[in-house]
Amino acid sequence: MAKKFSELHSNMSPESQLRSQAMTEQLLREMPLHQLRQARELSQKLLAEVLNAQQRSITKLEKRADMYLSTLRTHIQAMGGELEIVARFPHGSLSIRTFSDLTNVEDGGQF
Repeated sequence: MAKKFSELHSNMSPESQLRSQAMTEQLLREMPLHQLRQARELSQKLLAEVLNAQQRSITKLEKRADMYLSTLRTHIQAMGGELEIVARFPHGSLSIRTFSDLTNVEDGGQF
């Protein structure tokens, strides 16, 4: 018989629970577009209507590994989000608002 996740989780060691939580958080930070759309409870058909596109173009877009940032930005905005580009360096991270304006995410100053 299948067990509930809550039962399995409660029987895990504290270290295993921490690892499980960290893994879950990592997976949520790295969600592919189709899973993000599904998590937002949006169908490809509805997203296509919002973008004034055909459903098959949404299917193709979700499978692409390379696309224009403007295309990705439009897709994210159609799902109700905002695209943010972050560059990570050994001494800090930069949020790239426009490609000519770099602002340090960690301390708000120039990098």
